[in-house]
Amino acid sequence: LDLEDAVAIAEKPATRETVVQALKAHPGKRGYVRVNAWDTDFCFRDVQAVVGPWLTGVMLPKVEEPAQLVGIDWMITQLEREQDMAPGAVDLLPIIETGRGLANVRAIAAASTNRVRRLSFGAGDYTKDMAMRWTVDEGEIDHARAEVVLASRAEGLAAPLDTVWIHIQDTDGLTASAERVRDMGFQGKMCIHPDQIGPVNAVFTPTEDQVAFARKVVAAFDEAETAGLASIQIDGYFVDYPIVDQARRTLETWQAIQDRA
Repeated sequence: LDLEDAVAIAEKPATRETVVQALKAHPGKRGYVRVNAWDTDFCFRDVQAVVGPWLTGVMLPKVEEPAQLVGIDWMITQLEREQDMAPGAVDLLPIIETGRGLANVRAIAAASTNRVRRLSFGAGDYTKDMAMRWTVDEGEIDHARAEVVLASRAEGLAAPLDTVWIHIQDTDGLTASAERVRDMGFQGKMCIHPDQIGPVNAVFTPTEDQVAFARKVVAAFDEAETAGLASIQIDGYFVDYPIVDQARRTLETWQAIQDRA
């Protein structure tokens, strides 16, 4: 749910209660709220209003330095204590979407807070900040995406989330964009319309054939390893430790999706 760009400035204070009531109306569901940026007049009150047992996480836009995350982390910690919530219960999801944010992305990923588990990338504000043209092909933002993935991996975070697709009627373009970032190392893509959820989930969900092959690889490699072998061929594919690790990751992803179904 959004308190930032989708809400008119005059409506921001009133929308906080609307967002909280929407979260409370869906107990047991995962609910994130994008608050306003750190340097706005709204951020403090946004965080204060939305943090509670009904909240999964706060999305913080336009993060540009680690100190911003540390400050928001401290705020959330105090609010968790006031409401008898488990420490660290609320996730904090930074959005990298400015040139300064990208320049500092490694430090942001290494910020001294355990509340940040993954990063996300926002192309709309990034291309605006960099005076770029955000094209349908999106080649101009590949460098930024790669930096976010690399920083996440280097600092031990989970794979990041990619930017939204603003061409709401272009489902083929959405699918192509999702496939592109999946292959770059992203674990998902943010959506701005309900119709986008199905196509994006389909891209990031292993197919039945991929799951079957992954099971075959893991089983065959386990048997080979028991016999003292660390490289084998399966259906014409060379399989060694990196390949079997990828297969295990596919199965872990598949199982995680089944557990949430």
